[in-house]
This record gives sequence, structure tokens and C-alpha cells, in this order.
Amino acid sequence: MGVRKAIPNTITSMNLLCGVMGVIFTFKDRPDIAFCLMLAAAVFDFLDGLAARALGAYSDIGKELDSLCDVVSFGVLPALMLHRTMVMQGGETPWSYFPLVLAVFSALRLAKFNIDERQHAGFLGLPTPAAAMICGALCCFAFAEPGTLPARFCATAWGLPFLAVLLSALLVCELPMFAMKFGKGIEVSRATRARRIAFFCVALVGAIITAAFGLHWSLAVLTAFLGYVLVNLI
Repeated sequence: MGVRKAIPNTITSMNLLCGVMGVIFTFKDRPDIAFCLMLAAAVFDFLDGLAARALGAYSDIGKELDSLCDVVSFGVLPALMLHRTMVMQGGETPWSYFPLVLAVFSALRLAKFNIDERQHAGFLGLPTPAAAMICGALCCFAFAEPGTLPARFCATAWGLPFLAVLLSALLVCELPMFAMKFGKGIEVSRATRARRIAFFCVALVGAIITAAFGLHWSLAVLTAFLGYVLVNLI
């Protein structure tokens, strides 16, 4: 039993390891590698829950460990990526530290999720991985495709601070957002199914545009998660 319970926690710890390595590469001014590590952290974040359900290895320590790892991988890491991108694009200024507020609101979002019994089948507020993917993909694309509109947006003094404030507000708001959850006891309404289909359509269009114009693949990720936010808002 002890070994079985340790498997999901080991996978969760890999999430944390990827997040810490992402922080290291962020300070080496390699947001492309940092974003890949963020994606790897997201994969481990998905797999730990899958392993816990498959093995019946739920535990209180696993729940707490998952949130602690997410704070690093999907809170601290994206906030630092925004900060370092501002520094690379326009130099170190007081404004370049403003995006770090995202780490604080990500921690608040995770703490709120842990005690909120209303978020079994869906979310209230933007999930931290979704906010992190928007930040990570934007920083990665701006690095890989300098001169494009997203890169110019990142180079402004107000762009990334505004994004950090907007995402922080969405993290802690009460806006219902659909989750990609399946399984017994999870009822999916017709409206949720429609939103899921709309999300997949936006993601597909983004991937097609990215491939058609030969742009960096991170644009497809950015488009998909911006689409997730817009579908829920609309």
C-alpha cells in the first residue's frame, strides 16, 4: 500500500522538479526551454491524478503536495518569465517587477480551490495551469519570433503588467469555467459540451494558422488557451 501511494506523489514531485528547472532557465534568459519545462510539468500534473485514480492511491499529503508543486510550476515560473521577458525587451525597471503579482494570485487561487467544494466538475475562476500557459507561450513566442506583434506587445512598458493584472483577476474571480474532466459522478451539461467543442475549434484554427505561416509552435498553445478564456467569457 505504501509503495502504491508513493507512485502518484513521485509523479507530482516531477512536476515540481520541472518547475524549478524552468526557473533556472528563465534566469538564463531561455524562455523557450523554460516553457518546454512548464509543459512537462503540466503533463506530470495530469498524470499524477490519473495514477491516483487508477491505483486508488488518494492521500491528504498528495493533495497538499500537488498544490505546493503547482505554485512553483504554474505560479512562480510564469510570473518570473513575464519579469525576465520585460527585462530582455526593455531593460530592468520598477515596472518589470510588477508581473510578479501573478505568483501571489496563483497561490491564492490554489488555496481557494483546495477548500471550495463547488469545483468538482468545473472551475470558478481561471485555473492556474491555463494562466501559466498563456504567459509561458507568449514569452516563448516573443523570444522565438522577434518583431512580431506579440513580441512588440511584450516590449511595451504596460503590456505584460496589464496581462498579469488581468490574469490575476481571472484567477480569483467567481466566473464559472469548464473543466476537461471525465469520469463517474461528473455530469456534463449541454452548454459545457458546446464550450468544449468551441474550445477545440479555436485550438484547431490556431494550430492550422501556425503551421500555414511557418510560425513557432508556441503560438498554437497561446491561441488555444486564449481561446479557452474567451469561450468562457463569451
